[in-house]
Amino acid sequence: MDTITSGNAAALWVGLHVFLMLTLSLLVVRLRQKHKVALGDEGIPELARAIRAFGNASEYIPTALMAIVVLAVVEAPPLAIHVAGFVLFSGRLIHAVGLSNSGGASIPRAIGMVATWIAYIFMGVALLFYAIA
Repeated sequence: MDTITSGNAAALWVGLHVFLMLTLSLLVVRLRQKHKVALGDEGIPELARAIRAFGNASEYIPTALMAIVVLAVVEAPPLAIHVAGFVLFSGRLIHAVGLSNSGGASIPRAIGMVATWIAYIFMGVALLFYAIA
């Protein structure tokens, strides 16, 4: 068996995040169909939360995936990419579940955001390290 490369690691996490985004999108579509809402949320809290869960993921995931891809390009160790991808994916999933269940502050939302920020910091430091190393 060949060894796992940085590109393989990045492909795994990019692929998983693509499916997370697809799932969040499908949840919005399902609720729009259920409530017969074409645009906006029409004041339906469940739909508003689903829209925000997708929107929040859309705000954080693309930048992080660019960082993961660049880490692969600079041949960061696959383990570093797996750590970044796992922490980010876990954070985004936990945050989406928390937001889908409650529009207010919640432990899952807080844990999800902290994990996302930790992944961002880890990737930012790693990218700067490879930029100057």
